[in-house]
Amino acid sequence: MKFIIKKQDIVDILSKVQGLTGRKSNLAITENILISSVDNGITIIVTDLETGFEGQYPAKVESHGTIVINSRKFYEIVREFPSDEIQINEIENHWIKIGNKKIEYNIVGMNSEDFPESPHIDDVDFFSIDSGVLKNMIEKMTIITPASDEKRAHITGIYFEIIHNDDENIVRMVSTDGKRLSKIDSVYEKDVNLPQEQGIIIPKKGINEAVKFLEPVGMVQLGIKNNNFIIKKDTETIIIRLLEGDFPEYSDIIKKGESYAIHIDRNMFLMMLKRMSILSSDNYKGVIFNFNDDKLFITTTNPDIGESKEDMDIDYKGDPIEVAFNPRYFIDTLSVIDTEKVIIHIIDEEKPCIIEGENDDTYISVNMPMRI
Repeated sequence: MKFIIKKQDIVDILSKVQGLTGRKSNLAITENILISSVDNGITIIVTDLETGFEGQYPAKVESHGTIVINSRKFYEIVREFPSDEIQINEIENHWIKIGNKKIEYNIVGMNSEDFPESPHIDDVDFFSIDSGVLKNMIEKMTIITPASDEKRAHITGIYFEIIHNDDENIVRMVSTDGKRLSKIDSVYEKDVNLPQEQGIIIPKKGINEAVKFLEPVGMVQLGIKNNNFIIKKDTETIIIRLLEGDFPEYSDIIKKGESYAIHIDRNMFLMMLKRMSILSSDNYKGVIFNFNDDKLFITTTNPDIGESKEDMDIDYKGDPIEVAFNPRYFIDTLSVIDTEKVIIHIIDEEKPCIIEGENDDTYISVNMPMRI
């Protein structure tokens, strides 16, 4: 195989696939990328055995074939290459020559027959979604990260479902770690044809890699087929193998019920919580929230470091409530809400607290109180 490619055509995609090829798997070959020739260029295929990527890019192909080369080293060579055009040539015994008249690398390749096969997905019932909307949805869900030793599917994954209502259709994602839960919706008009799919669980580590390929503008296609979640762009496709398991029933958790709605400046509240979390540690994570007579008092005590307190004027005339929360959960939520003001829905010391943007209920976060 021999081809010439422009640096600008592949350096960005080589950067984005490093998260997949850098992940340890049962096969060392997954640290490599597979490059195959096609009529008008090359195809790049990457997999970590759970998430796969395939994309086509323009190149001048002089002889057809397939090569497998170390992803990290190939990316570093391309990134630092001083000229725009790079020649790649496979010689004997899977050795790969990279360079031009002045620069030459000889890299040990691998046998392409040993590269894992990509799943062949046909007859997928795709639907369109704005790439920026999907990117935003995923980013809001992945602020909830599972512990490294966590194995439960509903915690290591994101629940994805399509809801058909009488007046609208909803594409929804839900994420939880057992102590907090986030839900985000993308609303479609009723006449938009969305597939009738049961809820699925997409692994967070796979969707975290997929978000790197999403642009802030444009459209992408989503589909579900053969236990795979598929994101398709014009010349690029990401396939993520779904997790097996059941997601807990969450509808009661996101109900606001008889809560008291407190409207508060998002940035002021965020900075207040950041100051209060300075004294937090692994052993002392909680802070005390005291809602009383148009005031919010927050105090934190860490016997190993010290204590702090701060108050803020709010519009609250309900019964006094004293409750402990992990401030980091609020900080994560407030950092991804876009509105200037947020609404805190508080009921009592034992019920979850719900946070949403003012005039925007498409994204809500539910935080469970702590026991101090």
